[in-house]
Amino acid sequence: MTAIETRRRRSMGLFNNIKFFVLCHGMLQLAQLLVSGYLKGSITTIERRYGFSSQMSGLLAAFNEVGNTVLIVFVSFFGSRVHRPRCIGIGAMIASMGVFLIALPHFIGGKYKYTGFNSNTKDNSSGLCQSQSISPEEESNQECYTNKTDTVVYPIFLLGQLLLGIGGVPIQPFGISYIDDYAEKRSSPFYLGILFAVTVIGPAFGYLMSSVLLRFFVDVEKISSDKILENDDPRWVGAWWLGFLIAATLLLLTSLPYLFFPKKISREEIEETPAEPSTEKIMEDKKPGTDTMEEVSLTEFLKSFPKIIRRTLRNPIYLLVVLAQVNLAAMVAGLATFMGKFVEKQFAQTASFSNIMMGGINIPSAMLGIMAGGVILRKLGLNVRSSAALCTVAVFVSFMFAIPLLFIGCPTQNISGINVFDSEQCSNACSCSKEAFNPVCGSNGVEFLSPCHAGCKIVLYNTTKVLNYTDCGCVALTGPPGFASPGPCENSCINRLIPFMILSSITCFVASLSHTTSFMMILRTVTPEDKSFALGIQFMLFRVLAFLPAPVLYGRAIDTACIKWGTKCNKTTSCQYYNLDLFRHRFLGLQIFFIFGGFVCFLLSFIVLRRIKSTQKQNEKMNNQVKSESSQEMKDAKQMVSNSSGHCNTQMVLRE
Repeated sequence: MTAIETRRRRSMGLFNNIKFFVLCHGMLQLAQLLVSGYLKGSITTIERRYGFSSQMSGLLAAFNEVGNTVLIVFVSFFGSRVHRPRCIGIGAMIASMGVFLIALPHFIGGKYKYTGFNSNTKDNSSGLCQSQSISPEEESNQECYTNKTDTVVYPIFLLGQLLLGIGGVPIQPFGISYIDDYAEKRSSPFYLGILFAVTVIGPAFGYLMSSVLLRFFVDVEKISSDKILENDDPRWVGAWWLGFLIAATLLLLTSLPYLFFPKKISREEIEETPAEPSTEKIMEDKKPGTDTMEEVSLTEFLKSFPKIIRRTLRNPIYLLVVLAQVNLAAMVAGLATFMGKFVEKQFAQTASFSNIMMGGINIPSAMLGIMAGGVILRKLGLNVRSSAALCTVAVFVSFMFAIPLLFIGCPTQNISGINVFDSEQCSNACSCSKEAFNPVCGSNGVEFLSPCHAGCKIVLYNTTKVLNYTDCGCVALTGPPGFASPGPCENSCINRLIPFMILSSITCFVASLSHTTSFMMILRTVTPEDKSFALGIQFMLFRVLAFLPAPVLYGRAIDTACIKWGTKCNKTTSCQYYNLDLFRHRFLGLQIFFIFGGFVCFLLSFIVLRRIKSTQKQNEKMNNQVKSESSQEMKDAKQMVSNSSGHCNTQMVLRE
């Protein structure tokens, strides 16, 4: 019995340790953001599988913020009145259910069918000029009739994202306020820096996991004798669903420890006695008074809600820093969603390779920047004004590194029927399907939508792979027919990818130096009783102004650069070809715009703090002058009293 009690006390002691809470919270955020990174790493694959536009993909990536936005302020307001660890655990379980739901469309739908897929033919000749036994329209109508499950796929994705957002509401604000309440003041920035670094590691692992899993074919569990595409084929779709099953399981497992943490834990011991009462001490002294507020009803909260918002937003430093963070968050949200697609299209890379570049270079650079910012803040002991100066300089330097990215990219390839029209009329005699997309590269350096559009009549292949297409009348309009090789034409500017990734990673590192510093500016410029609510407003503004609209805005900008949309069942699907110059300028132009917005807000916060400091100095100087003048008056009065008393004494002596 004694041994059992000893074990129980040890376990309760473990769950009464703020360091163990930081460890558990780091693991939970790692699992939660693994989902986010994996979804963004798989977004182009999901687009290709179900025919989504980039704007639809952006809405899908941002839809988890809808439920989060509605609930975040209320959850943060009641943060000190509820069992925060237990709420975090229950929310993580709901999020896990949402992630399982995201993987569901793969299991309710049929096999992935692409242009050139024909299970009834094994001669690999489908898609050649005049090779169809039925008309393209009849073949398309047959496929559309047998596959009607795609209509419910998008709502299922949105519902899964909605549950993921609702479940993730209490995780970050409750975790931050819980740590800041019970951690020692000097250690709090270090702990938060660790958590913010973990929030970057999670998406990095998600990108790397998508890079591995997208190398497997989407129907890997449905083994058949049908031909399988190569990994570098533009029609390739990887096993996007597999990572969601793994991430949902990890999210469920990491939610369990939170059910055992108490509502309040012992405060971390302070090694050095502070010269003045700390924020935590003030909160502790005020707890008897705040306990009476735990019974505040939702109606009373709604009545006082506008007043609390006005009081919080009247703090100019808080407002400017949050707006700066909103600009940087909008940049990050758009880049995290579509940077993989940008590298894939701009430099003709596979989705797997693009995710390696994101998860192995850009995100670790941002992680190092976040950790470096936390270390600088702790070592130098920066005050609020010095923190604003650091943020301003860091964002300005990142802005200067981001500008050259606009000029590092590749031109649009020559595509028959899109920007090369010499051979457009040639393929009309081949009765090519309007939905055909099986790119081939002609011997003349022009890319064609399919072997049929190239006028090819003969295919050369071995047992597993197409080697070449010959007798292609549309490749060489004069002289003997040319030939075409399977796949798109090779990219001639692949050597620009390395300079692009180096500059991009430097930009991420320098901009991330402001992350932890700006968060600590917010925590140190609001009153202790408004801290949890201020964080709630901050995350709400993040979602309303950055995380929700930014992916949709980036997706819309990408869609405007499309020059050839795909079609399926007489409906427009995902984009097949982009004007790469427009793609680069609009995509990276939004990045530069948001970085500049963050720089302006940080600069204004520094100017306001400088004016506040100068005003305080003037007030102190005036107070000192008043004090010195009053003290001088007192001295003069005393002198007059002493002189008058001396004069009286002299008169008395003379009288004697």
